[in-house]
This record gives sequence, structure tokens and C-alpha cells, in this order.
Amino acid sequence: MDSAASGIMRTKSDQLEMGGGTQSLSRTASAEAIATAEINGGSSLSRKSSSGKKVLGSSPARKGGHHIRKSRSAQLKLDLEDVSSGAALSRASSASLGFSFSFTGFTAPPEDILADLRPSSDDDNAIDPEAGGTRKRLTSEPTLPIFLKFTEVRYKVILKGVTTSTEKDILHGITGSASPGEVLALMGPSGSGKTTLLSLLGGRISSNTLEGSITYNDEPYNKSLKRRIGFVTQDDVLFAHLTVRETLTYTALLRLPKTMTRQQKEERAMEIIHELGLERCQDTMIGGSFVRGVSGGERKRVCIGNEIIINPSLLFLDEPTSGLDSTTALRTIQMLHDIAEAGKTVVTTIHQPSSRLFHKFDKLILLGKGSLLYFGKASEAMVYFSSIGCSPLIAMNPAEFLLDLANGNISDVSVPSELDDRVQTENLGSDTRNDKPSSKDVHEYLVEAYETRVADIEKKKLLRPLPISEDLKATISSPKRDWGASWWQQFSILFWRGLKERRHDYLSWMRITQVIATAIILGLLWWHSDSTTPKGLQDQAGLLFFIAVFWGFFPVFTAIFTFPQERAMLNKERAVDMYRLSAYFMARTTSDLPLDLFLPIIFLIIVYFMAGLRQSIEPFFLSMLTVFLSIIAAQGLGLAIGATLMDIKKATTFASVTVMTFMLAGGFFVRRVPAFISWVRYISFNYHTYRLLLKVQYDHTPRSLIVPDIDNGIKEVGAMIAMVFGYRLLAYISLRQMKIPNGA
Repeated sequence: MDSAASGIMRTKSDQLEMGGGTQSLSRTASAEAIATAEINGGSSLSRKSSSGKKVLGSSPARKGGHHIRKSRSAQLKLDLEDVSSGAALSRASSASLGFSFSFTGFTAPPEDILADLRPSSDDDNAIDPEAGGTRKRLTSEPTLPIFLKFTEVRYKVILKGVTTSTEKDILHGITGSASPGEVLALMGPSGSGKTTLLSLLGGRISSNTLEGSITYNDEPYNKSLKRRIGFVTQDDVLFAHLTVRETLTYTALLRLPKTMTRQQKEERAMEIIHELGLERCQDTMIGGSFVRGVSGGERKRVCIGNEIIINPSLLFLDEPTSGLDSTTALRTIQMLHDIAEAGKTVVTTIHQPSSRLFHKFDKLILLGKGSLLYFGKASEAMVYFSSIGCSPLIAMNPAEFLLDLANGNISDVSVPSELDDRVQTENLGSDTRNDKPSSKDVHEYLVEAYETRVADIEKKKLLRPLPISEDLKATISSPKRDWGASWWQQFSILFWRGLKERRHDYLSWMRITQVIATAIILGLLWWHSDSTTPKGLQDQAGLLFFIAVFWGFFPVFTAIFTFPQERAMLNKERAVDMYRLSAYFMARTTSDLPLDLFLPIIFLIIVYFMAGLRQSIEPFFLSMLTVFLSIIAAQGLGLAIGATLMDIKKATTFASVTVMTFMLAGGFFVRRVPAFISWVRYISFNYHTYRLLLKVQYDHTPRSLIVPDIDNGIKEVGAMIAMVFGYRLLAYISLRQMKIPNGA
């Protein structure tokens, strides 16, 4: 055991643990076992802790057949390259904290005080500050290790004007890397290109304007990587009326592999709930703008749970701490470390972290105006900027100091002599004298300093081939596209999910009150109407036409919002191959039918008998079937308009004009339509519905109504059925044409 532990420095807590005869297994034992089988020569992945150094190759501790669990506060092993360059720092969080104090003029607290201040992050149970209790620690699961490398990444967008188009550079040659077990932070001010870089690394942007190299285990991006990548967007895209447990369960059923049973998938969802500390709110609705639900921190954890439920090798997060208080933000970043300890590669953007958050990142990329200002270990960022003459003059958060530099703000920061000389030289030939460097001067100096001092060294490191087998590379580049469920299972899951989500809207008291109130008003206006007189016959015909118009207008404007409102969710889920578009479309359109057909039944029961229409069972049910057919056809038109335009304002305007045209051509207002526009009536569901209702109420249409005689209604029914399928086919084709991230 002594030989196995040689060269590894332990904290007192680890020594006590070893002295007690207990052996602490590495969190990544299972993940490293897979990596060991894949890497040439039997070498393995050694997981460093949050502030430690990751080492590829055989570990002395493993020669004895033991996995030594390393504490973050015990990572004091120094890199020989760092020692020779004089830029070595202790990887312990205490040393990082002590340095930040001493660097700004403070004296570091004694070691025993720091020991009391440190969070016990290596306990099996940690305190959940939001739930107020203990939570299960994220378990280590086998995962395929993926090394992310990106070199000279350049990206620009084309801004199209009225007459000309201009190009705008977003990223200017960004280089960096992230390894399994590491948390890489992308930091910079707003507009620096953090989210763009994250989207490029996650395969969410594919464009001809992208230059440079992005590789995963030295292989380019391909669609098979979708099932190994988790991507948490800045905006929480979730269904408001589903509970936390329902949200994660549906994700598990759709995304986990077919080899798992339904029970195993549901158990996996419950494990994620316990691991993320969501037990307290598991039966609470997610909520939204108008629906009360879980807190912001819990929403963010649900979003992360949606991605880690598939055990991804790469996890990308876009500002996961936005809108969270400092304690919840620290809890979230600590959770990312737990995820990384399972052998996963974590990349996250961060806007302005607290000092405690900053010291928890392994690697840091600092961006300014799309240019790379620093890439390296987060614990050594202050040393680097001190070496180029930029040091804080007062005590400040390291992240705040770095963001000030990225913005070109050097208030309370020492001005490098080289930059000062450059400014003085420029002022000699200028009439206006300004001794303080401008933000542009600071930015140019920082970019130049990084290019001359660090960039070449980092690029050479990235050129070294990874010591991994060809089999592992082939696994990454496999073109096989796996679905987590069969088509029918996807349809069934999405059907019930849609039914649960939209029942709150369709069966809301406002909608029910609207329909019942309209029905009662109609019943009172047409109370016991008499069809034996010409005047009464005209009145009944007006009622039938209103029913045809109302149940054509109502479904259209309900269905218009279907796809535009779910566009963000559809993009998010299709980007990770959660389901086939055809299964989603069929489930989405059929799950609305039970809800759409509930209110018309109540409406007709009230109106039919109050208005004194034909009192017989057969006419009543035929009238109801006619209204159902009208609703389904009108719904198809609304789906087609919404899917084609994907903009609620445009779709509403277009639908208003269309429905008004169909109503006017419905055969009640205008009976003698000019020949050149008479074709409109044949594509109007109002026209066919009105004629069918007349046929049901009067076997032979009275001459006083001046309506062409209806044979047996087969033509009208055939036209309505053609509309049902035709409009939906148009909607599906429009969805197919919609651009999905990375061409999903």
C-alpha cells in the first residue's frame, strides 16, 4: 500500500481514512475501467480533482491494484513545466484562496482556519442549500471519455441589408481543449462570443463561414455524437404544466436506449431526481410566466437533469448560474464538478462568477471582442496577467478583475510599462493628449501578449496525438443513428405527454365559460324556432350557418399557436434526436382531438334542444358528426398556417383573412358568386359544413333558401376528408423544411 501511494500527497482527512483501514475508491472507477480497456498499452485516465492536474498514462497508485481517491484540497502535486517556468501554484483550493488574498495585499488565513472553512465536497451526502436537507451525491457511471480540441476557430455571420450584405467577425482564432474530468469555463463580457463558441463546440451551428478545427477524440463532429452530448441552453425550455417527475420520466423514456425496459428508464429518472436534490418538488409543476411552479434553481437543475439522464460524455451549459443567488449558483457549479468526476467533459459559459465559483473551475478561456485573451488553468490566470504587467491595485474578485481587462477597463489596475510607452509614443504626434490607455489599446495589448507568450505553446500541445486506440475513435465516428424508442413507442409517449400538458389550456374555466355562454345566448335567441314558416326557416338556416362558422373559426385560431409556441422545444428535442418528426407530428395532432371534441358536445346539447331543431336521435348525432368533421378540417388549416409561417402575428393576420373569405363564400351571404371567384367555396369548410347541416335538418332543401339541391352529401363529406388530410400534409411538409440546429 505504501508503494502504491508514493508520490501522492494526502490531506489529514485522507490519512485518517487510510489509517482506519478503509480504502476509498475513485469516483471514476467504472469510467476509468472503460477507458483502460480502450487506451493503447493499458494506460488509463486519471481523474484530477477540481484544482488538480490530469495525467494520461499509468499511475503509480494503480500498480498496486488500488484506486486512490484524491481530495480537491489534497492536490498539491506540481507540474514540472510549471515549476521550471516559475508559474507553479498549488492545486488546492486553500492555496488558491491564500494566493488571492496575498496578491491583493491581504495575508492568507492559517491552514487550520482554512480547513474549517472548506466545504466537505467529498462526502457521500452534501447539504442542499435550496432544499434544506442532504442530497445523494452524483454517482459515478461508465462513460465513453471524449477529449475536446479546437484550434484556430473563426466564425463570422453575414448581415444581409436591402441592397448589400456585410460580414461581421464573431470569433478570431480561438484555441483550447478540455479533457474528461475537467470543467472548462468560457468567460467574457456580453457580446464577446461565449455562446457562439459553446454552440460551435456542441455542434449546434453548422455554417460555411466556420473556419478552424474542432475534434472529438481527434475525429470531426458527426451525428452519432448527438447521443453522447448534453447541451443545456441559457433559456429553460420546459413544459410549464408537467411536474418535475413527469418531465424527467418522459425524457428517460424517449432518450435512453431500447435495451432498457420501461421500468429501468423510470427508475433512472427517479435516481436523477434524488441525485439532483429534487425530491421535495418532484410532484410540483415546472411553471412558467403565468403558471406558478418550482424555483429558478430547481428549474435549472431539471434542465441539467434532462441532459445528464443519458450519461453524456460531453456536457455543455450556457450560463447555468444566470438569475440564481450566490448560494444556489455555487451549488450548481459544485454539481458540475460531481458530474465531471464521473469522467465526463464539462464546458460552461459564465458571465460574472463570485470568487468561490471562480476557484472551482479547472480551465479558463477568457474572451474579449471575439479574441482569445487567456487559455489555461483558472488557478494560474492571475499569475499570467501579473507576468504581463496587469495586477489589481485593490482587493477584488479575480473574475471581476479579468472581466475589467476583457472590457478594456484598467481602473484600479496597474498599467504595463510596455503599454504605457506605446500610449506615450502615440500621443507625441497627436494634438489631444491622453495619458490613460483606451479600451482599444488595452485589448490590442492583451491579444498581442497572449499571442507572443502562450499561444504557440498551447497550439503545440494540441498537435500531439491522443494516446487512444483506433477502436475508441471508431466508436465516436460511428454513422449509426440510434433511437431510444420505436416509432410506436415515441408516438404513445408523446401523445400522453401532449395530453397532460395541454389539458390545462383546453379545459380551462375561461374556455369552458366562453363556449357555454355562447351556446346559451344562441339558445335564447333561437328559442324553439319554427321551421314551418318561411321566416322561421330563414332563422334556422342562419343558426346552422353560425354553427358552421363558429366551429370553423374557433379551431383555426386555437391550432395556429400549436407549432410556433412549441418551436423552441421542437428545436431542442430534435437537435438531440429525441424522436422522429413524424411521430411527434402524429402525436401532436391526435392528442388535441379528445380535448377539441369535448366542448362541441356540450355546445350542441345546449343549442340543439333550446333552439328546437329536429327532435330525433339520428339528426342530432349526424349534426354532431358534421361539426366534428368541420373542427378537424379547420384544425388542419390552422396547423398548416402556423407551421408554414412560424410567427404568431403573421399567422393570425393570414388566418383572419382566410377564415373571413371562407365565411363569405360559405353560401349564406352571397348566393350568386361571380364565376372567376366561385372556386373559393369549394375549398371552404364553412360551405360544405353548412350544406351538410341543411341536409341533416331537411331531407330536401327548401326552395326558399335558394341553395342548390344536395344529393346525398357524399361530395361534401369527401371534400371535408380531403381537407383533413391535405392541410395536415401541408403542415408536415412545412415542419420538414424548418431549419433545425445542425440539420437534425
